[in-house]
Amino acid sequence: MNIKPNIPKVISNTPFETLRFQFSWRNYQEQFLAHFNVHLTDNHLHVVAPPGSGKTILGIEMLRRVQKKTIVFAPTLTIRNQWKNRLLTFFTKDGSFTDYSFDIKQPAMLTFVTYQALHTFYKSFDTKEAFLAYFASYGIEAIVLDEAHHLKNEWWKCLFALKDDRNLTTIALTATPPIDSTDQELSRYFELCGPIDEEIAVPNLVKEGDLCPHQDFIHFSTPDETQIQAIVDYREKVAVFVRDLQLDELFVSMLTSHRFLNVTDEILEEIYKEPSYFSSILIFLKSVGKEINPFLLEVLGFEENTKVSLPSLEYDWLEILLQNLVFTDREQLFMHEEFLAKLEDRLRRNGMLHKKRVRIFGDEQLYKTLANSPSKLQSIVDILYHEHQNLGTQLRAVVLTDYIRKEFLTYQDITAVNLLGVLPIFQHVRTSLSDISTLAVLSGTMVIIPKACLEILAEINPKKTYKYSLLDCDDRFVNISISTQVKSDVVADITKLFEFGHITMLVGTKSLLGEGWDSQAINTLILASFVGSYVSSNQMRGRAIRSQQGNPEKVSTIWHLACIDPTVIDGGSDLAKLKRRFHAFVGISNTKPVYISTGIGRLTLPSTFESDHIEGINERTFALAKNRKQIKNAWETAIKKGNSLTTEIQYFNENKSSGTRRKEIYHRDLATYISVELSIGVAIVLMQFYFYEVFMHMEIGVLYGIYGLLSLIGMYLGFKIVTRIRVYVQSRFVHRNMIDIGETVLQTLNDLGYVTTNLDEIDIRSEHLYGGDTVCNIYGATRVESALFVKAMQEILDPIENPRYLLEKTSIFGSKSDWQNYFAVPSICSARKKDAQVFLDNWIRYVGDAKLRFTRTVIGRKLLIKARLFHVTNVLKQTTKKEVIWK
Repeated sequence: MNIKPNIPKVISNTPFETLRFQFSWRNYQEQFLAHFNVHLTDNHLHVVAPPGSGKTILGIEMLRRVQKKTIVFAPTLTIRNQWKNRLLTFFTKDGSFTDYSFDIKQPAMLTFVTYQALHTFYKSFDTKEAFLAYFASYGIEAIVLDEAHHLKNEWWKCLFALKDDRNLTTIALTATPPIDSTDQELSRYFELCGPIDEEIAVPNLVKEGDLCPHQDFIHFSTPDETQIQAIVDYREKVAVFVRDLQLDELFVSMLTSHRFLNVTDEILEEIYKEPSYFSSILIFLKSVGKEINPFLLEVLGFEENTKVSLPSLEYDWLEILLQNLVFTDREQLFMHEEFLAKLEDRLRRNGMLHKKRVRIFGDEQLYKTLANSPSKLQSIVDILYHEHQNLGTQLRAVVLTDYIRKEFLTYQDITAVNLLGVLPIFQHVRTSLSDISTLAVLSGTMVIIPKACLEILAEINPKKTYKYSLLDCDDRFVNISISTQVKSDVVADITKLFEFGHITMLVGTKSLLGEGWDSQAINTLILASFVGSYVSSNQMRGRAIRSQQGNPEKVSTIWHLACIDPTVIDGGSDLAKLKRRFHAFVGISNTKPVYISTGIGRLTLPSTFESDHIEGINERTFALAKNRKQIKNAWETAIKKGNSLTTEIQYFNENKSSGTRRKEIYHRDLATYISVELSIGVAIVLMQFYFYEVFMHMEIGVLYGIYGLLSLIGMYLGFKIVTRIRVYVQSRFVHRNMIDIGETVLQTLNDLGYVTTNLDEIDIRSEHLYGGDTVCNIYGATRVESALFVKAMQEILDPIENPRYLLEKTSIFGSKSDWQNYFAVPSICSARKKDAQVFLDNWIRYVGDAKLRFTRTVIGRKLLIKARLFHVTNVLKQTTKKEVIWK
């Protein structure tokens, strides 16, 4: 396609000069704008601020100051339209500004379009050069990237081309940077948006009144007997499958004849590319009583003559083994094709295959039923009942879920409405609560409102006539027909019904209401979504925490749903997913004294879950949610305790009582070994001087035998002393050097452009806790900078997995000894060797001498295996955890 552009407008006195913000800036907004020119010196401005902080308004003010012809890219039509509404409402007195456009084919001074529209436009050109020439001819000088974490893979290409070719001023705005994404996605995001210049913290927004006090709550449910039995039956089926596999002579014979075991020397390079596969073969053979050739253990990195105890056959190891046999390595095993085909069929029939991935434990399919459990329908009913009891007519509740499930528009029996979705929720609430006069549904393709609201709807928008039909299952409700012509109007009009209180319980899809939809009236949000990420969860939660003009007492509750797996003590996979999501949520604790942090720990949940206790846990939660005044007071108290969010990483022993115990063991063992060693020395001396007369009458062979025995005992104890000292010294290295390792990470992130805060303003502190734990805090950095810092620290301190580069810290006794420490080079600085070299240089500067090792070679793979064995975390079974805390 070749579009001939119109002659662009000549910009002299820009229309931006007519725009003025009509209200007063908040303190945090004024502070940000005071740094505006400094941030824009690199032609980038990247701002992170939670929902409700006025990102769009700040964005327009930035464009007003830049005064360049700009295209604003938004993820949805709703958000695109918000830009125009904010422009006319907050920056003009009479809405007189007209130099804007929604059409990318006819750009104005300000053009608002979606990312999808840009991509569609890009595909219409024959060449990239023609696409770029089009924007050059219109004099586009700046772009705004609103919520750029939404971008699909195919949309990046045209954005990078436009930004790089035109050297455009780039302003990026987001509520949630994708810091939980892959390293490649994260790198691409920062390459497009630039480093983060400013971040606005949630406590500041609550303090200023832009966000209301709020609290997260979790309502627990248990699956029905059918679901529980399905889990139990599946686990029994897995146990039988594994047992049969261990008894299968053909399977065992296939492994014993595997090339990894029989021509090992010839294929070392292949083995070191897949060491886990090689290990899984040995672990399985050990589980069936086969003797392992010591040479094969040496290949794994163990020293010769070392006594090795291979791990037991866990499901993780079995998954690795079967994944390789059935898929990855199958072509090499063509002589066993008939057996492997039958094995694949057995896996499929047993439900252990999902999109060519072996899932022995059934996480992908079986446990998804917990996330979508119909027990959550009753949870929603219970929450709405209690919140209505608490708030009465002041209730403004929104329930967000993933699917509409139109098949449940009509039903015969409520027990058959057994899937989570908009209409199942509507039907359960409709048939369970006594007062449903204010219940409604709002989604992109279905709108249901009480029949009594039709007259009010006509008053709200007399120019619009909606077609509707009575619901077959309940004539108190009407189903409004949705078309392209009325969609935007009906969303706006139903929102008004909700804000005026004619609707107090609104059920909708997260795709429509979860992002971009605005209603300051929401004071109860129920997240019934089981499909979503860190980003979308935080966006949905942001719907409820906005403050409401004219309602300074607003306090919101956000309800999360978790279906407990009663067959495990930790709650199961559904709760585990929720725990991961809570890393994105900043909020107050349920403790005394109260504090502000991320993570689910602030809710003080029990460590184990039993079905008999679930009801009691929910009752205590409802009691906490009822006292909204206490929630407001807790925020006020907690905010006074700090002035910024700081990220904390704790390096600890999973067994909380083992820190002191570990130290006692070190001291006890060392004291014991040294005492016995000294006693032996004393005994030999005494034998020489005091018992000479006794021993001189002994047979010479007996005497030498005693000396030899004592010497062997002394050598053994000497070895134990050296071993204990080595392990203790290795563990103490990390604790003593936590700040130095932190300085290495911070300086590297700064050198690579991920940190823009002045390093003089950032402080790293470390505290050695009672029991052996170490806490490291970073102060003064933005939350995203802190998150990148902690992620890198965790990769260094956690057990080594599969990094591209390793640091080898060699002891003073030489590289041939086993007194070595290996540390992973963080993935954020491992994509290129020059980045890894920057990390090495900083490590040498702050920590000590080390060597950089690339692990994607035969030698590197072998070193990587050895590193896994030597890593102090593997020796002491330690790990890390992180939290973001207001201090």
